Amino acid sequence: MEKVFDAYTKKYFTFSGRASRSEYWLCFAAYILLYIIALILDMSFGLWSEEFGVGTFSGIVAVALFVPLYAVLFRRLHDTNRAGWWFLLIFVPIIGGIALLVMCCLKGTDGDNRFGPNPLLADSE
Repeated sequence: MEKVFDAYTKKYFTFSGRASRSEYWLCFAAYILLYIIALILDMSFGLWSEEFGVGTFSGIVAVALFVPLYAVLFRRLHDTNRAGWWFLLIFVPIIGGIALLVMCCLKGTDGDNRFGPNPLLADSE
């Protein structure tokens, strides 16, 4: 849980360095959970807009967590020794999203790589 808190506070704008698989997936799960809670609040208070497909609370969550979610994605790609610009694959219909999912599931580079030290070794110190 500390990794998620750090990613959403201390590393809010940190696009450099590396993120382990657990850090990325915990941050992603926390985002989904917060977004679902925001959707429930929007629908409970009648703040959901069918026309725009967003509500007040869900919009705030999406905007507030957009940057740290992409920052941890960049760091996750760095852990697999890929540049963060690989996130642009998300704009390629179907195949791009699948390729990005696979990259996020791959094991990170053992030891140091061009983006920094192994996050798993740094966590144990």
